[in-house]
Amino acid sequence: MRTDALRHLAFTAPFADGFHWYFIACSHSALFMRRIIFYSCSIPSIMTRGAQQNTKEIAMPDIGDIAPDFTMPKGGKGGEITLSALKSAPVVLYFYPRDDTPGCTKEAIAFTELLSEFDEIGVRVFGVSKDTVAKHDKFSTKHELSVPLLSDADSDVCEQYGVWVEKNMYGRKSMGIERATFLIDGEGRLAQIWRKVKVPGHAQEVLDTAKALA
Repeated sequence: MRTDALRHLAFTAPFADGFHWYFIACSHSALFMRRIIFYSCSIPSIMTRGAQQNTKEIAMPDIGDIAPDFTMPKGGKGGEITLSALKSAPVVLYFYPRDDTPGCTKEAIAFTELLSEFDEIGVRVFGVSKDTVAKHDKFSTKHELSVPLLSDADSDVCEQYGVWVEKNMYGRKSMGIERATFLIDGEGRLAQIWRKVKVPGHAQEVLDTAKALA
């Protein structure tokens, strides 16, 4: 076996430290590895951007924290909703995976049916998904929804609230919205958080908690 046929083999090591990628340069003979040389080199940001995005960690908000501010387009009559502009009014922000799916439809209908009671205690309610405003409008019209729906098309707000997560369905992994609800008090702090929400009875539980807060 010719040793020069295997000489100067190089490959990329499958790890990174966020600032450098490590490469392993190997020089082989026919029977054994002579040496391994490790060296690191800076990679232009355009090459590392994807790796950094995959490893970035955003602190998950907790009860008592200031709720992450946002501005999102709203379905219906259009316009935008900015959280900081709603201060003094408690806010219910419920995140759901997708318009017009069975669980999400039931949840939206449940909040719609209780919306007048939320209004009576001065609590604003908004649903959030990645669906476009046009899809929200179609969804609302089809099911006669009155709860306002916000569009987080680029998932930035979902990430800030810690609900943009990896899901595993039938062995297939993908990113998606975890069903979750946040109750924000009049000072802009998180008063209560529900994660991995089960739809039956959830809207009523949120209303009861909001009444105690009011």
